[in-house]
Amino acid sequence: MASMTTSKVSRYDGHGREHVVHVTKSGPRRRLACDTCGWRQNAQFLPWLKAQEHLAEAHQATVDPSA
Repeated sequence: MASMTTSKVSRYDGHGREHVVHVTKSGPRRRLACDTCGWRQNAQFLPWLKAQEHLAEAHQATVDPSA
């Protein structure tokens, strides 16, 4: 059985609200899940980029908290 690991991509919108997409990895598969709207998607390649795109397009969340 493959072990599961989880990471997250978080961004802030113009109102200072944090939006988070969790990236769950199980073997070669990655599953994306947005805490804000419930959006879910499988991603084999570049899951963190897809998570960033979702946050920017769906929530206008573009401010990186680590920057």
